[in-house]
Amino acid sequence: MLDNIRIAVATYTNTLPFLKGLQTSSTISSDAELLMDYPSACAEKVIRNEADLGIIPIQALLDIPNYHIVGDYCIGSDGEVDSVFIFSKVPIEEVKVLRLDPQSKTSNGLARILFKYFWRKDVDVVLAGEADAEVLIGDRTFGQKSKHAYAYDLGACWKEFTGLPFAFAVWAANKELPATFETEFNDALAYGLTKMDEVIADLPTLPNFDFDDYLRNKLDFRLTDEKRQAIARYLELYQTL
Repeated sequence: MLDNIRIAVATYTNTLPFLKGLQTSSTISSDAELLMDYPSACAEKVIRNEADLGIIPIQALLDIPNYHIVGDYCIGSDGEVDSVFIFSKVPIEEVKVLRLDPQSKTSNGLARILFKYFWRKDVDVVLAGEADAEVLIGDRTFGQKSKHAYAYDLGACWKEFTGLPFAFAVWAANKELPATFETEFNDALAYGLTKMDEVIADLPTLPNFDFDDYLRNKLDFRLTDEKRQAIARYLELYQTL
């Protein structure tokens, strides 16, 4: 087995069940190092070989030569996800300038795909500064929908566009890992999902946001064949932008 396998793990709430399993596993805790960061930074660690394995936004798979998806789980949804949005000052058909989220890779690409192929509208894209609308992902969106004139859930929009669920991020490695480690890693992820009660009990109370509904109903952690189809469809469309 490789010594000290480095695993990049996002610090968002949607990864907490997986983190629970990884921290509980005696094999993972003895044979691996957990590197905590936000999603796009996790991807950069794997791309630069500063980590061997990570929860990788699917758009970043294009930047990992010979990437290898590990295990049976992902960060996904089958429709509304409630943590990946375009927040807008105007209706979507009136948006002229879209500001991207620096913490995102996949969702920035998803927003651009939806503008081009679903809403069929050309927009200017900026990384900072004034904009009619912005992409925002993760915990920073919790309870924020009511504070914006318009909120477009990108999981729901993708479902309406394609009829498919979506996988925002998968566990992927930049090298071949020992089969025994991959099995134990997958088992740890599965175990973490059985501890959802404990994960939710440790979360704070937030106004206008239901953690129980988010983790149990909005997120779908299974990497199904349909989600694999969605990944392939996304990557195909992304490369046309």
